[in-house]
Amino acid sequence: MSDAIKRILSHDSGPFWQFIKYAAIGVMSTAVQTGIFYFLAATTLKCLTDDDIAVRFLGLKAAEFTGAEPWYLTRGSLAAAATGVGFVFANIFCWLMNRAFVFRSGRYIWYKEFALFFGVAAVATLTALGVLKALVDGFGVMTTVAVFVEVIVSFVMNYFFRKYFIFLK
Repeated sequence: MSDAIKRILSHDSGPFWQFIKYAAIGVMSTAVQTGIFYFLAATTLKCLTDDDIAVRFLGLKAAEFTGAEPWYLTRGSLAAAATGVGFVFANIFCWLMNRAFVFRSGRYIWYKEFALFFGVAAVATLTALGVLKALVDGFGVMTTVAVFVEVIVSFVMNYFFRKYFIFLK
């Protein structure tokens, strides 16, 4: 491995490369979360409709959701539950990768840092899920479009709090 690549992958790569690495890890973490989301959305927590992009282009199965199911969950609630499961796995991955390549351990011992990392992610995700649920249930937005907006809201909140509060020395 060249010295330039080693420097970029190190914790001393500077703010530009730090942000690029954070974004790349964010993309990978989003892929983990989204993969789990779509697996659950198409199988167990069926919340995709016939007109959803993922149904049309990825061949995923649409739900036969009527709203009269015994548990009476809305499509937005099912999407939020699928996102929540993906969230747990994606954030474990994200924390490990951020510690390895982006941020030096901050002022906290690892388990407190993990709890704060997860807590910030939970607040950002709950905020973003509120946006997702409002878009799907309140405005009838396509699930996939609402998930995209949810990811952007969560990304911005997470970067700010992780960089300036959790990993700050």
